[in-house]
Amino acid sequence: QMLEIIMVLYTIYTLIRIYISVMQIGYIAKEKSGEAVLMSEEKYRIAGEYAIKKERVGLLSTLVDYGMFVWWVTIGFAWLAITLETTNSIVDAVIFLFGFLAVGFIIGLPFELYQTFKIDKEYGFTKTTPKLYLIDQAKSIAMTVVIGGAVFYLLVWIVSSFENWWIWGFVMLFTLAVLINVIYPTIIAPIFNKFSPLEEGELRTAIEDMMVKEGLKSDGIFVMDASKRDSRLNAYFGGLGKTKRVVLFDTLIEKLTNKELLAVLGHELGHFSHGDIWKNIGMMGLLLFSAFALLGNLPVDLFYEMGLEPYAGAQIAMMMLLLALISFVFTPVMSFVSRHNEYEADKFGSELGGKRNLVTALVKLVDENKAFPKSHPLVVFFYYTHPPVLERLKELGYEGDAVNDLIRPLEKSGIFSGLDKK
Repeated sequence: QMLEIIMVLYTIYTLIRIYISVMQIGYIAKEKSGEAVLMSEEKYRIAGEYAIKKERVGLLSTLVDYGMFVWWVTIGFAWLAITLETTNSIVDAVIFLFGFLAVGFIIGLPFELYQTFKIDKEYGFTKTTPKLYLIDQAKSIAMTVVIGGAVFYLLVWIVSSFENWWIWGFVMLFTLAVLINVIYPTIIAPIFNKFSPLEEGELRTAIEDMMVKEGLKSDGIFVMDASKRDSRLNAYFGGLGKTKRVVLFDTLIEKLTNKELLAVLGHELGHFSHGDIWKNIGMMGLLLFSAFALLGNLPVDLFYEMGLEPYAGAQIAMMMLLLALISFVFTPVMSFVSRHNEYEADKFGSELGGKRNLVTALVKLVDENKAFPKSHPLVVFFYYTHPPVLERLKELGYEGDAVNDLIRPLEKSGIFSGLDKK
């Protein structure tokens, strides 16, 4: 029976994820007791503790996800269809899909709350207040209802209207994904954060000169008020075409020197120069096409085994449930390509902004973000979109004594003076 095959595959997928998590927890538990690298001993130990706690939450979430999968395919979908009195109408199918999302949201909410308000708060990451969290959730839900409702309606109509609906469904969603990349910096991101043009001055002039030199145009250089939610550092180039913009977290500007900022932005410019965003869109398209090709042709007997009529809502919900399984197969390949792109962007950034400046920026990012610098090889293989920082430093020509020589001046400046957990 098809249902049994799918349950076996999902069980194997879950067991692999559990094994990887257990290996990561054991690896970090051992490494954090060893000699500290890139951090003070105190920060190194606490960064390891944070990584372990976060991994344990992820492990528990994996177990709950598996339990929910079993529930959905045995009685959950049938229960939802009966509860909502689902018919074959488009509106009913959209309501069914929102019901599926709502159950998943409620089940996942405790994990998100614990991660945000317990673990991240304990280690000084989050500055999110309950009020701000509720406002963010309200905005996210409103966007899901408006945009998700429109997407669900169109997708259900496609499923109901075309024999080879999976092809047209893929075309529609892929087009939407490209469109979101275009509008994200100027329409979506400002819903959650304030973006202010970078003030005139030495840094702005240097960034503009760098972009002119590389022949890259943007919609502007902006500072994002990331500090109202989080203390971690980051920067990115977002958008496509005329919506491309440089975004600096205010936390990054506060912690890095202008030269280090230019090296980090040089890295990000490398991604644009190498067309990495288009490569990522291409890989996403391949994943999406594969998912639609496989999951869009599930036999109708599968739905009868679950106590369902093979209505459009049920078909789409089943695709959404199994998408994680398909994605996991692609993850190592996508991660490998992404790590390769990061190495190339590091090379580009070091040439633009100076190798030493990029290296000191990476060390500061690790220290300020309290990111444990080591991971189990399996975790790197499956999940790391960026190479481990020690490998990035090695590729840039800094390892062993060279790293130590680099860190000593930073220690004297107070960057490794210990960690305030509050």
